[in-house]
Amino acid sequence: MRMKHTVREQLAVYDVGAPKRAANVTVNQDLLKRAREYQINLSQALEDALIEAVRTEARRRWLERNARAIDAYNRDVDRHGCFGDPFRPF
Repeated sequence: MRMKHTVREQLAVYDVGAPKRAANVTVNQDLLKRAREYQINLSQALEDALIEAVRTEARRRWLERNARAIDAYNRDVDRHGCFGDPFRPF
């Protein structure tokens, strides 16, 4: 059986199918009050913020791990050009 994946699932840096789990968090009292006044879904807001934080950190770490290779590639392109340069219409 083939599984269908949404774009969000393909770009995720975590298992989007994992079950939800309760967590205790500490939040500024006034901020919590205002969020409740605006009927903000706290769980969804936290999850959205964590997705972005995890994505940002994963990108930072990937760039750090691959910095030498990226630099080497860029130096090679500076010296020799890009493979497809002769075929570019611009």
